[in-house]
Amino acid sequence: MIIGSISEKDSFEKRVLLTPDTIKKFIQLGFNVNVENNFGSFLNIKDEDFKSIGAYCLQRNEILGSSDIILKINCPTFDEITLIKENSILIGSFFPHLNKEIINKLINKKVKIFSLELLPRITRAQSMDILSSQANLAGYKAVIDSVYEFNKAVPMMMTAAGTVTPAKFFIIGAGVAGLQAIATAKRLGAVVSATDVRLASKEQVESLGGKFVFVDNEKNLETSGGYAKEVGEDYKKKQEELLKKTLAQQDIVICTALIPGKKAPRIINEKMLSLMKKGSVICDLAVEQGGNCIYSESGKVIEKFGIKILGYKNVPSRIFETASSLLSRNIYNFLSSIYDKQTGSLRIDENDEIIKSIYVKDVLN
Repeated sequence: MIIGSISEKDSFEKRVLLTPDTIKKFIQLGFNVNVENNFGSFLNIKDEDFKSIGAYCLQRNEILGSSDIILKINCPTFDEITLIKENSILIGSFFPHLNKEIINKLINKKVKIFSLELLPRITRAQSMDILSSQANLAGYKAVIDSVYEFNKAVPMMMTAAGTVTPAKFFIIGAGVAGLQAIATAKRLGAVVSATDVRLASKEQVESLGGKFVFVDNEKNLETSGGYAKEVGEDYKKKQEELLKKTLAQQDIVICTALIPGKKAPRIINEKMLSLMKKGSVICDLAVEQGGNCIYSESGKVIEKFGIKILGYKNVPSRIFETASSLLSRNIYNFLSSIYDKQTGSLRIDENDEIIKSIYVKDVLN
């Protein structure tokens, strides 16, 4: 079977889904591997480096037209769909319900689509979980970006001229990105607190040295898949009062709150911003899904009330070398789990819990 991968044309996307390490592993399994010319230019990997390990470097249209399995980070364009051959397999992160027209065209062309952001949160799927691997990096990078924009030192310093007090971080959302943000901020010497609608997050936050700030609530606000549920109006009012007091004391705020398949919850409103200290920084990792902060703008750094609001797009791609390495391992772990070396084909068991979750085979309405 032929595996092919092309570069993304989005200027914010520098990640790739194949690295020399994983290409070697695929070739050892029995695959042929094709990558687009200049595929590794951002990673300082030359075409000769790919060729030396047994991969082929081809034109974009050749890869799309000849590959049995196409690896792509984002949805193909309509032009790319015309080049993809029938009955091929497409693997990546496609958010089907946000890209219905493209997905339906692929299905009508008999392309098998596996969208890995739909993976269930089960132990067996952890090594394939592209959302977690990239969210982990986003949480780390959010702290680094925020510290860069902050005009004070982060750790406590005892100097002859006096004591420098540590910066205060507040993390909204204690999922994978939020927990990594807590851990990174603590390593830098900050005082860290965090909030989440899921009370189960309390133990995780405190295990990393953070203080858990939460709204008392009788209902379980966690889905069976481990994600946060959408909250009611009563909860929102209590949350707003709590956040007004908390945000006024913070130096840096990292927003990571997301609800799968829905617009990001608006958590920080104008009143809360006006109460924050001048010179504070907010980094909104939810900006591409609408943002947790009222004034966040995708792809921009803006200032309101003397507060910098960072709305960087595609944060994992800002550390694309590490992000590509993790993504390529996620892809390899998925494909190797369903590859039958004896027959040289994929075992697609539609009753398997993982396949059932990520296989997009029906036309979307």
